[in-house]
Amino acid sequence: MIDEKPDSQLQSQTDTTGTDDAPIEVYQSSLPGFLGTIDNAVSKVEAIMLGVGVLLMAVNTSANVVGRFVLQSSIFFSEELNRVLIILITFAGISYAARHGRHIRMSAIFDALPFKPRKLLMIVISLVTAIFMFGLAWYSFTYILTQAGRGRVLPALQIPVWIPMIWVPVGFFMTGLQYLLTAIKNMIEDGIYLSTNVVEGYDDNETEV
Repeated sequence: MIDEKPDSQLQSQTDTTGTDDAPIEVYQSSLPGFLGTIDNAVSKVEAIMLGVGVLLMAVNTSANVVGRFVLQSSIFFSEELNRVLIILITFAGISYAARHGRHIRMSAIFDALPFKPRKLLMIVISLVTAIFMFGLAWYSFTYILTQAGRGRVLPALQIPVWIPMIWVPVGFFMTGLQYLLTAIKNMIEDGIYLSTNVVEGYDDNETEV
């Protein structure tokens, strides 16, 4: 007899099978009040950044291939634009991975602990990671200010070098927010959460709520 799960609990395995993918639907945070509003807002920004980045990269690459092999003329800024889009996708992706508990974990000691120490350690890990992410966001922001002062531009696109770098502090900041919200989630809920909507566990025991 097949054991069915309710719609509110979606299996989230640690291997890279097709069951990893959640159904396409509008993300709704499980956090209460203002925290849920922040979580939903970050989710929408992630979706826009990833969606626009991937679509533009696909269109740009396809157009360049058509130009090269059909029209015998490549788009001169194509490779440079793809490098810009890779920055966008990468730093939106780290926030998305944090939201779905997909960052690599080395948890041999963590797994051996009883429930209460594990929960406390998860809060500490989330808070420390959030602090590091906010710190990296600040340092990357100051680096952008330095680059803006130098007035350098990209050779092909002829736009200031600092403009594509904007996504770096944005991505770090959103990731920091996600880990901070994860720490809060663990403080106010009974279970142990890898993110605001993923319960700690492996394979069949790890669920996205």
